[in-house]
Amino acid sequence: MSEKNREGKRTARERLAVEREKQKSAEKRRRALIVGASVVCVLGLAAVIGVVAANAGKDKAGKSSGPIAAPSGAQGKDSLAIPVGKDGARPTLTVWEDFRCPACQAFEMTYRPTIHELTDSGQLRVEYHLVRLIDGNLGGTGSLRAANAAACAQDAGKFRDYHDVLYQNQPKETDDAFADNSKLIALAGKVHGLDTPAFRTCVNDGTHDSWVDKSAAAFRSSGFSGTPTVILNGKNIYQDQTMTPAKLKQLVQEAAKR
Repeated sequence: MSEKNREGKRTARERLAVEREKQKSAEKRRRALIVGASVVCVLGLAAVIGVVAANAGKDKAGKSSGPIAAPSGAQGKDSLAIPVGKDGARPTLTVWEDFRCPACQAFEMTYRPTIHELTDSGQLRVEYHLVRLIDGNLGGTGSLRAANAAACAQDAGKFRDYHDVLYQNQPKETDDAFADNSKLIALAGKVHGLDTPAFRTCVNDGTHDSWVDKSAAAFRSSGFSGTPTVILNGKNIYQDQTMTPAKLKQLVQEAAKR
């Protein structure tokens, strides 16, 4: 073999090695980004306890201390779960989320097409639990206001579409834009038939605020460490570093056969 050919082969191997290292680095950055977002949604857990408690104290004479109004069709213990998918579908994916949480958005944007496919085909049922972790992390009320608005959308039979719109339009974590009811109502315009007088009244009156606070309390008492907490077959799959949309689909289909 000529020196020129040997040099060419060596150069090709080096290029391949460099490309492999680039791919490994990109994968590490992707995982670091998701893990980093998860950490952000964990740091203020103690703070959110104080915020919720303080708000409860402030509102003793207000509407949030009144009867807890669960959204229409809510299920599970204390009616804290908003179901998506057929009631008879097996298995069930339990999702605890905060609309201000960047890790929740990362999960939704990555897994949404697969979850939609599985729920639409009757293979999976999802139970969403809404919490307000970031309100405690950074202050503000955007988590509460967005969760209340999503519950109002559930009353109108439009939860899933509005849920997706909120994540597609999630502000920066430090921007409490969702605290503005007018912003949440404007986003409802992206969901056909949702922006109605009944929806606006529900949002502006904070009809489901106490329900959101009760869901947040259930999250704390369950011992979860952060959002999103995504449970399938008793395991938080979001913490599984090997999890992918394809693997989730496989796990769901295998569980459905049992």
